[in-house]
Amino acid sequence: MDSSKIAEVMQAAMSAGMKVGAPILITSLLIGLIISVFQAATQIHEQTLTFVPKLIVTAILLVVLGPWMTEVMSDFIYYIFDVMLKIY
Repeated sequence: MDSSKIAEVMQAAMSAGMKVGAPILITSLLIGLIISVFQAATQIHEQTLTFVPKLIVTAILLVVLGPWMTEVMSDFIYYIFDVMLKIY
């Protein structure tokens, strides 16, 4: 396996990881920002106020985007096996 093929596989791995992780991370970041602004405006500093909405939104996102995330990861796995079969 040459270095260009290794770089291609690593690029595909990073792309798949970013596709799967980005929606949850970005949404969690936005929810945290909105709640932080709300806490600063109302001077309510409760720890569970930030944790519970993030948990709920993350669970909803996993349910809604779960099939798409599974498809992205299975496409990546098929790509990896295809590369492995072409080598041997």
